[in-house]
Amino acid sequence: MFFAVMDTVTPRREWTGDTAGAGVLLVDSITQLEASDAGAIVVTGSHGGSSSASYALQYPMALVVFNDAGVGKDQAGIVALQLLQQQGRAAAAVAHHSARIGDAMDGWQNGVLSHVNALAAALGLRPGSLLRDVLR
Repeated sequence: MFFAVMDTVTPRREWTGDTAGAGVLLVDSITQLEASDAGAIVVTGSHGGSSSASYALQYPMALVVFNDAGVGKDQAGIVALQLLQQQGRAAAAVAHHSARIGDAMDGWQNGVLSHVNALAAALGLRPGSLLRDVLR
């Protein structure tokens, strides 16, 4: 029964109107990115693992924010931040205890930054900050 219910859930993909310009793209899964999203600020509910980094690197985003998923062994939940930094991309993660994994809207509304790469720090993102406030 549980799997039947999960099959009917459509991952969220929407733009916020809360910031100047086009807003922030919310995607529950990093796999939802499209070529037309290039240059966007993206908040995803996905973990910041290496597989997520490969999706995020497909298109040049202004910033990608993941869920730290508890960070995990060998920092597996945030390794994307380092991998994106190596490719000249800004990336950050919100704390798993502040936002549900897989829920971009919760990350946008309640996410508290836990980790940022150097490029994201240069944009003014700091651990401990409420994501939504920083991106406004």
